Amino acid sequence: GIVGVFGYGGGVIGRYSDQQEKFPAIWAFHTIRVNQPASKFYHTSLLRKLCELWDHRGSGMTNFHGSTGDIILLGTTTEQLEPTFFDLTHQMNMDLGGSGSNLRTPSCCVGKARCEFACIDTQALCYDLTMTYQDELHRPAFPYKFKFKISRVPNDCVAAIARCDFSIIGTWIGDIRIDQEAVKAYVGGELKPNAGAHAGRDWGKFDIQKEVIDLCPTGCMSWDGNKLTIDNKNCIRCMHCINVMPEALRPGTDTGATILMGAKAPILEGAQLSTVMVPFIRLEPPYDNLKEIIENVWMFWMEEGKNRERLGELMQRVGLANFVEIVKLKHISQMIKEPRSNPYVFWKEGEVPAGWKRDIKEFRKRHPA
Repeated sequence: GIVGVFGYGGGVIGRYSDQQEKFPAIWAFHTIRVNQPASKFYHTSLLRKLCELWDHRGSGMTNFHGSTGDIILLGTTTEQLEPTFFDLTHQMNMDLGGSGSNLRTPSCCVGKARCEFACIDTQALCYDLTMTYQDELHRPAFPYKFKFKISRVPNDCVAAIARCDFSIIGTWIGDIRIDQEAVKAYVGGELKPNAGAHAGRDWGKFDIQKEVIDLCPTGCMSWDGNKLTIDNKNCIRCMHCINVMPEALRPGTDTGATILMGAKAPILEGAQLSTVMVPFIRLEPPYDNLKEIIENVWMFWMEEGKNRERLGELMQRVGLANFVEIVKLKHISQMIKEPRSNPYVFWKEGEVPAGWKRDIKEFRKRHPA
């Protein structure tokens, strides 16, 4: 960037006024990004220190938080950058966040700290990725920015699926746990649906058929008036039923995560949601299986990505099938965007067990170009 602190290529965004003579007080108005704590849990004493620091070193204006998650300190001069960095690191044990063509500050939801349905420890994973990839976070070397976001369940409370390059979404395999007596309590009106979130208005009696069964996207649920049944093989874990009846339904006990890639805002090719790349992966420290996927993706993106090309745009340009092979993943049905629009399927020789012999000259005799 234009300005920064010693040893760092990111974290400070240079801002200069083009009317310095008219507004001398804001000839420079640099922005500093500060790495937020996991899940954005703060002690009030730290918030007071931050405000005091920025009143002293900067404009006093802050933004909690930026799209990536960082604490944004808005407006300071070049001379105050190093003192601010020193105070952050030595007094508050805080570091700068990401900016520029690098790994942006990883962010996560509240995870197991507040959510009883959490399938993964989002805070532990977020901290581990932040500490492991310090070089990628502070020294820009990517074609463009790269974001991790981690959600504890498929509700995706940090909106990772819509806006980050590498989404890690907690999920489960196996059956949803059902408390049939609690289901009856919801139907009978003893328990309030949606944990009472819509209690400010009389919506009438809870209708499990209308509000749960008919809204299941795959139609995998049924209610016979006495028992709720779920065809778990067809469940896509959207969590709608769990959200409506949280005391009756719970995620399965065999938990892990789904990995998606390629979401972004409309920069070059328009906005796009991320694509499922790994339907299920177990995540336990030191997360070597996850890091292997990350580093395979980075290796290809850094080699082949164009300047200011997000990962999702690279996936579009080279084709999903090629991208999956190059980063050493498997093709899966969840990657299919729509049914095939032509009847031709092409196989590579190594993909057919018996193989085949081909003679291009003979082929051209029969099928002139």
